[in-house]
Parts: sequence; structure tokens; C-alpha cells
Amino acid sequence: MSTAATEQPEGEDPPFHHTLRELPARVWIVSLGILVNRCGNFLPVFIVLYLTSSQGYSPGLAGLVLGAAGVGNVLGNAVGGYLADRLGRRWTIVLSGLTSAVLTALVPALSTLLLNIVVVGLVGVASQIYRPAASALLVDAVTTNQQRVAAFAVFRFAMNIGAAVGGFVGGWLATNSYTELFLGNAAACLLFGVLGLLLLRDVPPAGSGEGREESAGSAAPVEGVSYRQALADRRLRRFLVMTVIAEFVYIQSTVGLPLHVTSSGLTASDLGLLIGLNGALVLLFELPVAGLVVKRRAVYVLAVGNLFTGIGLALTGFATNMVLLCATVVLWSLGEMMYSSVANAHLGGMSPPHMVGRYQGLYGAAFTFGTGVGPLVGGAVYAFNEWALWATVGVAGLISAQLCLPSRRAPALPKQPQGPAGAAKPSASEAADTAGTADEEARPGPP
Repeated sequence: MSTAATEQPEGEDPPFHHTLRELPARVWIVSLGILVNRCGNFLPVFIVLYLTSSQGYSPGLAGLVLGAAGVGNVLGNAVGGYLADRLGRRWTIVLSGLTSAVLTALVPALSTLLLNIVVVGLVGVASQIYRPAASALLVDAVTTNQQRVAAFAVFRFAMNIGAAVGGFVGGWLATNSYTELFLGNAAACLLFGVLGLLLLRDVPPAGSGEGREESAGSAAPVEGVSYRQALADRRLRRFLVMTVIAEFVYIQSTVGLPLHVTSSGLTASDLGLLIGLNGALVLLFELPVAGLVVKRRAVYVLAVGNLFTGIGLALTGFATNMVLLCATVVLWSLGEMMYSSVANAHLGGMSPPHMVGRYQGLYGAAFTFGTGVGPLVGGAVYAFNEWALWATVGVAGLISAQLCLPSRRAPALPKQPQGPAGAAKPSASEAADTAGTADEEARPGPP
């Protein structure tokens, strides 16, 4: 696509459904791979039930194993971000799929608690390594913000379909044999790796020009690039803090909401209906919501999404019947859809080409850290006082929304590798990004 096409005025962008149809094949291949992977992603859901009901471990000991997987998820994203920039997108995805398959297949043969902690922790690492590479590949494949939003919307749609199907398939396999369950998980990981090996190729980012040696996705590493340089970007640090807080808020839908449903005298089937409503809303409306918000400024879409999520979940404390609870679910589901539609795409737009993998890796680490710590903190606050939890959720929602808005300070961009003459040269991406941030900060408000 030409430079002129990427810089056309907002009003000249094609309709969102046209953008979806014209996405590069790599977007659909990666989305197919994540669909397969998520359909077989049984271990995180069933590992505690397997350890307590089949292996005889106490819930506390099973929690240690699950905690090891959570720590592994954070490390896996950080490792995956490094490998995506260093090794290349394709081989990072292949490595993640094959390693996850081998480790998951070993789980039914483990005989001690220590082995379970070590192997499941390693599964947590290996199973997340692909995420930054897959996200970076989507960023590489497109040129405009509308295409990025469309690409990640398709990716998330495939992920949500896979999670829904995987829940049913996993439940059926678990009733027959946990060995079959984990072998099925391993088979899905293996197929994901094979799809990456056969169908994906590392290429320079779209619009980067022919023969760009330092292009993201190239197997050749860029010397001098590190996570320290990525974290020199103040906008990225702000985005990561926002992500941790936003995920703490959202994960209360799996902690505070179930506890509130029980305390209100409702049943487990009522909780299932509420969770099912959220899943149905996301599957049916996330793509249309993405089409509606794609031409709005991403920082304001993120802010409103976080605000809706925080307010919706905070209002759970006031809802004591299914009608009111369903209304709160609709509100925080809308916030989830708005936030999720643009978060990865917005981050992709601010990432220097040679550090897309590291930016996505840090985002994945912040995401998994927030979802891992959120249940612990939320459960502890709820045990102290239920209203303290809902007040905390409301305040955290406001803070995460504020962090989405542009800082008044000029951003500090990560340094580029030294050019042939020894001088640091800013990339076109960084120059455009700096100009875009200054433009955002100069405008009085959303469109």
C-alpha cells in the first residue's frame, strides 16, 4: 500500500467491513492458529480440578501449581517478546507450539507435587511465548490504524470462539479421561506450531520498504535493542500501568461477581447465565463495536472502555436480582469490547518497528500480571468488606481511564540503534508517533 493511502483523511477510509475482507492472508492464518490453540487450551481451566479430584491434592496445594502457571505466563510473554524480535515471528510461534505440546503431554505422567509445579510452570511459560510474536506479526502485516484494529478484532474473535468451543470440549473430555484431556491440549498446541511452520513466513513490516535490515519480523537481530530501551518510552510505561489496573478491575468478574451472586441468594446456574451473557455479547458485538470506534481517537476509546468496565462492575454491589445484574453485565461487557478492540492496535501504532515484539511482550506481561494478582487482591479485599471491593473497583476504573488519556509531558522515545555514522537516527515510525502524540495533546477533546 502506498504512503498516500496510509495518510488519507479519516473520511476517506473504506467501510470497516471492506477493511476486514481485504486483510492480508497472514492475519487469517494467525487467527486460524489461535482458534485451534484456544479450542484445546484445557490445562488452565481444569488443572485444579484434576489435581484435587484425580490426584488427591488439597485445594491449597493445587493453588500452588496454578500459581506457578500464572508466574510462567508473565515470564512467557517477556521471553516471547524478546524472541519475536530476535528469532523472528514465525519461529517463535513454532517454538511455543511444539514446546507446549511436549510439556502438556507430560502432565498426566507426573507423580509428585514438585514435578507438577515445575512442569505446569514451564507450560505456563511455553504457552505464552507465541502471544507477542502473533501480535507483532499482525502489526507487521498492515499499515493503517483501521487495518490494525480490524486485524486484532479478527484475532480476538477467533480467540473467543476457540475459548467457547474449548470449554465444551474440555468438559466432555474431562468426564471421560484427564489423560485424554491433556493429550488433546498437547495435540492442539502441536497443530498450532505446525500451522505456523507450514503457512507463515517472516517478512518486513508492511510499508517498511524493501530490504529493511532491521525490520521487525526479520530473523536478523538489531544490535543494542533491549527491554530497557523499550521502557524508556514514558507512553509505554503509562500504558503498562493502565493495563495492570484495568485487568485488576476486569478480573473481578471472576472473583467479586461470583461471591456477590452467592451472597445475594442466587445460584450457580444464575452465575452461569451471567457469564454466558458476557460471552454471547462479546461474540456477537465485538466486531461491530470495533467498526464503530475505529475512526475515533484510540486514547478516548480506551478511556471510555475502562470507565464503562469499572462503573459496570462497581455497580454489581447494588444489584441484588438477575435483572439488575444483567444490566451491569451489559455495561461492563460494552467496556470490555471497546477496550479490547483498540488496545493492541494502539500499542502497535506506538511501537518502533525494531521493538514491536518487546512492546507486545511487555503488554502481555502486564496483562497476565493484572489477571494473576487481581483475584488475590480482590478476594482479600472482599473478605475484609464487600463494599470495599466495589469502591476499589470503581476508583481503579477511574484511574485506568485517566491513564489512557495523553500525558501533558513530552514522551521519551526509546533510542534507535546507531546508524553507520554513529549517530542515532529516529525512524519514520517514531517521528510520526511523536507528531501524533503532540497532535493528540494539542486537541481539546474527543471528536
